[in-house]
Amino acid sequence: MFYTFFHLKENPVHSQEADTDENQGSLTFEEFCTFYKLISTRRDLYLLMITYSNHKEHMDLNDLQRFLENEQKMVNVTKDYCKMIINQFEPCSENQTRMVLGIDGFTNYMRSPAGDVFNPEHYQVNQDMTQPLTNYYIASSHNTYLTGDQLLSQSRVDMYAYVLQAGCRCVEVDCWDGPDGEPIVHHGYTLTSKILFKDVVETINKYAFAKTQYPVILSIENHCTVPQQKKMAQHLMEVLQDKLDLSNINVNESRRLPSPELLKGKVLVKGKKLPANIDADAEEGDVSDEDSGDEDEEEEEQINGDVRFCVLCKFLCRRRKTMRLSRALSDLVKYTKSVRVHDIETQAYMCSWQVSSLNESLTKQILQLKPAQLVRLNQRQLLRVYPSNYRVDSSNFNPQPFWNARCHLVALNYQTEGRMLQLNRAKFAANGNCGYVLKPKCLCKGAFNPMLEDPLPGHRKSQLVLKIISGQQLPKPKDSMLGDRGEIIDPFVEVEIIGLPIDCNKQQTRVVDDNGFNPMWEETLVFTLHMPQIALVRFMVWDHDPIGRDFIGQRTIAFKSMMPGYRHVYLEGMEEASIFVHVAINDITGKVTFYYISFLFCINVATEILTVMAQGHPLARTSCGKELERTKQKRVNDPDTPSSKDSPFKGHRSQSVPRRRPPSPPNTPHHVRKDFLNQHPLPQCSYSAPKNSLYNNHNLAESESSSLSSLDSLDLSTLPSRFPGNQQQTMGTLQREMNALFEQKMREIRCHSPLFLRVRVFFLI
Repeated sequence: MFYTFFHLKENPVHSQEADTDENQGSLTFEEFCTFYKLISTRRDLYLLMITYSNHKEHMDLNDLQRFLENEQKMVNVTKDYCKMIINQFEPCSENQTRMVLGIDGFTNYMRSPAGDVFNPEHYQVNQDMTQPLTNYYIASSHNTYLTGDQLLSQSRVDMYAYVLQAGCRCVEVDCWDGPDGEPIVHHGYTLTSKILFKDVVETINKYAFAKTQYPVILSIENHCTVPQQKKMAQHLMEVLQDKLDLSNINVNESRRLPSPELLKGKVLVKGKKLPANIDADAEEGDVSDEDSGDEDEEEEEQINGDVRFCVLCKFLCRRRKTMRLSRALSDLVKYTKSVRVHDIETQAYMCSWQVSSLNESLTKQILQLKPAQLVRLNQRQLLRVYPSNYRVDSSNFNPQPFWNARCHLVALNYQTEGRMLQLNRAKFAANGNCGYVLKPKCLCKGAFNPMLEDPLPGHRKSQLVLKIISGQQLPKPKDSMLGDRGEIIDPFVEVEIIGLPIDCNKQQTRVVDDNGFNPMWEETLVFTLHMPQIALVRFMVWDHDPIGRDFIGQRTIAFKSMMPGYRHVYLEGMEEASIFVHVAINDITGKVTFYYISFLFCINVATEILTVMAQGHPLARTSCGKELERTKQKRVNDPDTPSSKDSPFKGHRSQSVPRRRPPSPPNTPHHVRKDFLNQHPLPQCSYSAPKNSLYNNHNLAESESSSLSSLDSLDLSTLPSRFPGNQQQTMGTLQREMNALFEQKMREIRCHSPLFLRVRVFFLI
């Protein structure tokens, strides 16, 4: 039997190696097995395996244990655990009997969730859930009922089911008077469709705790008259029943908000509440903006003055000062009373049983003018930030600046997929996607200004060293200019840090031409983070194009959810597409940049040149020799100046970089790895389908061992390149010009110019 051979443009060598008989263009079963083996065996994983197996074709229990401890940073790895891995992932029965892990078993293991970059423990709730609600970020949606834009789209109860099951814990309900005395939900003054308030409450009751038991906040924007407010209260009590009963919630005398743990299975109604001075027997009363009030999201607030601009009707209107509120609806509000922000500084010391709502534009201005005061306010009470009304297309703002300022409820349009919603998913995935993420301690108490260049002076910083090794099965862009193109992609990887302004950074690898199947980059990217607790790491894969670039896929992960060692980063929403990386995280006490390394390098090079000239050149013995003596004397007097024994030629390292390194595998010099395949080709044993393998969208590949993951082992040739494709040629030209300029200046040095010698040292820097 023959199998038709489809020519794989990205693997012509493998196809020629497999098609060995006289029937060119088709494969026999044996040839097909050989071909599949060739394309399925990952060379990077194979190199990694033989590195730890001392060049054997398999890893025994000791090899596997050493790999898990040294590279994957696992602790207390037992032989029984290694046996479990072999029994679960090794497809060859002979290897299972011998208790060794071959290349197929090693690949299966690295492709399993154990080899994913995301910490598997974070798929479950892993944070302390007993602190007050003010100490948590809370997943929140805006105009939850809408399926599209803010003007013409449909309103559907299905959206409440969708967002609640996606982990959202704060949903919004815009209530208006409806026909037949039944309140309705829709976006006021627009052409969006209308749904019954009762249907919304029933959907919330059904799906509120389908995925997690932590509390749901029902953000009610009330535009109804008193009779229909009473109807709203009736529906809430009849449908939700004991979910609204908070009588058994015990809070301390400080009147701090209860914890998510205490509020499990409860629904909190966020809305206006009657002031305490109203007669207790009155069934209704007036609520003014001075007492309480939520911002009306149908209007865009002006910072100065009391006038707002109505987006829909295009005319100026005055804000309503008071509203009539039903006692029945008011009594359902307990811990989440809606109040207006009057004075951001004094309000921070008021009662914490309240919630304020501000649009993104006003919150941004407060963040620019009074960032520390905004953080202080958020330490005391809940604050909700919602999108500007000018976002009629339901686009989303960047939530990270508001998370930096400790804002609790950053409301996004869940119906609009894109970068901002991906950041939101990554944020809350770090705690089992339960809708609550605990804030760092420094944000929960004390002064903090996220806008400073060094917001946490004296605190240890983190250094993320990412080696981007390879890619696997990267697809063509979905929406490229040429449609479903026939040509092969030219991929490169871009890594972005999203966090405090001082931490935000972006770097990228070089471009690999014509290879989307298994591109190899082997490039190292280094980032420094002042507050990694709130940072997100975003991996993006692009197709380089002569007229731009096309987006292929992304994966965004909370920094604290990243696993060290050799890991696969699977692109979100794709089955097998991934990139293989090595992750190393170091604690540092100061700023580490390659400019400091360059400074030391140039100073020492210049000193060595001066030494040679002072010893061997007649003119240099006079002028240059004097300059050299002054340089040496300065080093003696200045303790911060590195001495000649710290020359980079003698292994100098920055004092801020840790010196401790995990041990390397025995008898495996790093420089031999890339050449090893030339001496030892891939195994030719027949391929057998894996048994009980865990694929589940998780992959891995080879890089340097963890002993090369810190800056101790980096040389200048391994520094990351930030220029894709043809820009590398520009760098080469510039370097040649600099070399020529250096030679010219050296000729001038020989003309005994001590003044120029000092200038030259700093010019090199």
